[in-house]
Amino acid sequence: MKVLIINTSERNGGAAVAAKRLMKALNNNGVKAQMLVRDKETDDISVVGLNGGMRSQWYFLWERMCLFVRLHFSRKHLFEIDMANAGHDITTLPAFQEADIIHLHWINQGMLSLGSIKKILASGKPVVWTMHDIWPATGICHLTLGCRAYTNGCRHCKYLPGKGSSNDLSTKIWRRKQQLYNGQSIRFVACSKWLAGEAGKSELLRNQKLVSIPNPIDTRVFCPKDPIKAREALGLPTDKRLILFVSQRITNVNKGIQYLIDACAKMVEEYPDSREQTGIVVLGGHAEEVADKFPYPVYPLGYVSDPQKIVEVYNAADLFVMPSLSENLPNTIMESMACGVPCVGFKVGGIPEMIDHRKNGYVAEYRNSDDLARGIHWVLYEADKEALSHEAIRKVARAYSQQAVALRYSELYTEALAHQHYLL
Repeated sequence: MKVLIINTSERNGGAAVAAKRLMKALNNNGVKAQMLVRDKETDDISVVGLNGGMRSQWYFLWERMCLFVRLHFSRKHLFEIDMANAGHDITTLPAFQEADIIHLHWINQGMLSLGSIKKILASGKPVVWTMHDIWPATGICHLTLGCRAYTNGCRHCKYLPGKGSSNDLSTKIWRRKQQLYNGQSIRFVACSKWLAGEAGKSELLRNQKLVSIPNPIDTRVFCPKDPIKAREALGLPTDKRLILFVSQRITNVNKGIQYLIDACAKMVEEYPDSREQTGIVVLGGHAEEVADKFPYPVYPLGYVSDPQKIVEVYNAADLFVMPSLSENLPNTIMESMACGVPCVGFKVGGIPEMIDHRKNGYVAEYRNSDDLARGIHWVLYEADKEALSHEAIRKVARAYSQQAVALRYSELYTEALAHQHYLL
């Protein structure tokens, strides 16, 4: 069995990280897998680049220009929606023709168009589509943010000027997807049970198979290390309780940095001694824009891409906090737990599936800074840290290990091939 995993990027973004980890998990567990990307960034021979050059840039720019016009020349929401009107035809590539299974992941921003996907479906090869967000089940958005119009035909889209109309761009793309999926047998995979539940409400997926399979993680890479050595290597203090916050762009409102700032202020108010005992480690860009808003010292580490250094960062922390306002199945929580570091996050998306409340971390009420503060203090100063760490590692081994996830995908691939042979 040969599987071709398709994703826009090789390593930038959560979907890219998850897709590449899945490729490695499959290859390590008896399934031959290859990855096809628009943006190839390493010399990994298992990853094939499109070599699209100017064509790739044009597809990306053309879609953005079309959206820019639809947004009345405003940059607001420009990268929060996709219409998939431009992309590559990959069906003529050797990697595609040699594959038994075509496995789509995040394919937006000029990688594949709806027309490209139509050609893939017309090839007769079984298609599996892992959803890293809800875009395949909506018209144009990746985050619905409470909107339910996508369930039976998008309209009055909140991302469009004046909240769109009853026949706006979201409506038209929703109908194009409906025509695309009609009569096809696509196996959609949601990375979390929460996303499966949300996507399953869409009429677009009514006649399609939809299952939930988490992303995998290599526990040989992400594993517990000596925290003191990790701190020394990173130049971090060894005499403080360190809270870790991670985001590609710290100032992204959806990542909830303001809730963490408010929670820390609440902790200092209730526990003044924590001011000298606690520190904030920030992994990601633009940390300098928020550093002076915390009542605790902030240790910015910038953007880090080296996996070994990322493992050091997790192991240096006492706690990982994710106050995001919308998440699917965050790789960062999985990575932290694999390193034995307990997590605190809001009760939203797939986070409550990952964090078992008061067993390996703390699940705070949504958008509640006070409860977030309670959770942080409980983990840092009240709970049995060794027990939390043990339960975190155990959860990852049971649910997210390469072997566990590869086995579930292997079963899905086998089922898809059997169904295809039956149709023939």
